[in-house]
Amino acid sequence: MMNGSRLLEGFVPEVDATVVTRVLDAGGIVKGKAACENMCLSGSSITCDTGPVRNPHDEKRITGGSSSGCAALVAGKVVDMAIGGDQGGSVRIPSSLTGLVGLKPTFSLVPYTGAVSVETMVDSLGPITRTVYDCALLLEVIAGYDNGQDPRQSRDLKVSNYTAQLVGDVKGMKIGVIKEGFATCQPEVKSTFNVAMETLKSAGALVEEVSIPAHNDAEALFFPILCQGAMDIMLKQDGVAVGSRGLQSTMLANSMRQGFRSLSQYLPHVAKMMLLTSEYVREEFGYHFYAKATNLLMEVTEEYNKALSMYDVLALPTVPRTATEIIRENASVQELIEHSLSWIPNTCAFNITGHPAISINAGFSNGLPVGLQFVGRHFEDGALLNAAYGWEKLRDAATE
Repeated sequence: MMNGSRLLEGFVPEVDATVVTRVLDAGGIVKGKAACENMCLSGSSITCDTGPVRNPHDEKRITGGSSSGCAALVAGKVVDMAIGGDQGGSVRIPSSLTGLVGLKPTFSLVPYTGAVSVETMVDSLGPITRTVYDCALLLEVIAGYDNGQDPRQSRDLKVSNYTAQLVGDVKGMKIGVIKEGFATCQPEVKSTFNVAMETLKSAGALVEEVSIPAHNDAEALFFPILCQGAMDIMLKQDGVAVGSRGLQSTMLANSMRQGFRSLSQYLPHVAKMMLLTSEYVREEFGYHFYAKATNLLMEVTEEYNKALSMYDVLALPTVPRTATEIIRENASVQELIEHSLSWIPNTCAFNITGHPAISINAGFSNGLPVGLQFVGRHFEDGALLNAAYGWEKLRDAATE
């Protein structure tokens, strides 16, 4: 496995990740490991050391990241389903740009054991599939307590029969559209999203706009947590979650240490920027901003919870625009960094709050997929999947 980077090229894990073991035990066939963005630190699909990952809808365009290869393989019908990592939207962004279903489950519902960590507060694994049913089916297999190997999980963690909860009737369902989720959206993304909401209204759903001003602050809280956490885990801790009682890979620690000390000059500009900025902030201010972000995060989480006490799910566009063309090779450092980080305003919030969030295709604009994101209450992933299933049935019925 490479984690998208030559820093880990040639590394072979000594054990399977828990989610891999569970898929195999359920009779699944693992076809291989997909490409991803370099160290999972980009929302685009241009930083993998094996080359850019191209969108099956238009190979001149990006797939989105960081789980770029997973989405390309599922959208291209090379595989039936995939499991991606999502630290800031990395399952949902490529799912949005390729017209797939991508779920970031409730934090800790799916064990992260055996996966390369970016920051333990936001590390998540989730399904990427072509249908909501497949997404629910894969979640049933990979979710659940991992016998203490992922210490973020509660011992009494319960897993539902998610496929059985897929009723698909949206009549009476209360959907809150986050007003602040449109700040940077292309007009065509907003119009496609609005058509989807009108369709849900016509089917009997209650669709209302809800203001959550804290949504505007979430990205500013996300970056201190991700950047300083990633810098510590990757640069200083060799990929080891220090202080965790969970299962750690000594072979991964050795490979991370060797890779960062001998090949870090090959990291993409966005990774260098994040790691160097984090080190500068740590030297000048310590962990002040990390601590402040985690403190404010409790208030932001509560604002989403208040909205979810009034609505069954929240809704907003997954990403602000459709897939862009792969950036030119002579682009400036600033352009490369902006291209990697400009996709996450509507996704990263739910990594730090832990809410489950799913992206599903809302429709197309100029032949390119537009993503609709539903957000649910903690550990009510079944209800979230059912909301997406209800929309899927309406969307597909309209195109028959």
